[in-house]
Amino acid sequence: MAGEIPLVDYLVLGDEPHLRASECTACGARFFDRRNACASCGGTDFREVRVPTEGEVRAFTIVSLAAPGIPVPFVAAVIDCDGTSVRGNIVGTEPTPENVRLGMKVRLTTFPIGVDGAGTEAVGFGFTPQEAN
Repeated sequence: MAGEIPLVDYLVLGDEPHLRASECTACGARFFDRRNACASCGGTDFREVRVPTEGEVRAFTIVSLAAPGIPVPFVAAVIDCDGTSVRGNIVGTEPTPENVRLGMKVRLTTFPIGVDGAGTEAVGFGFTPQEAN
């Protein structure tokens, strides 16, 4: 295999995969995309920070209709990772209301998405439940 690349720029691969965010040095707001100014306070200075890999489900929906080629159903969620909101899918459990709940503890995980013609593997992320359902 030619190597691995993260599906999104803010996913850091390696021995301890994690997400990274840009944190406003003035107010502490965090963003996963590039910013010229903070949406919360207007500040223009940012530092890169590591986002905790464990969190809690704050909101979720079970998606049953998606673009062609996207397997359904799946669980799309907002995870609170110690104050940083992360949008991601819940994986490693059946996508049913009985298996996902608000307040559920989850942990970041990575998984292969596909391999290109050169053998480079794209890697995505999601969150797995930390407790038995």
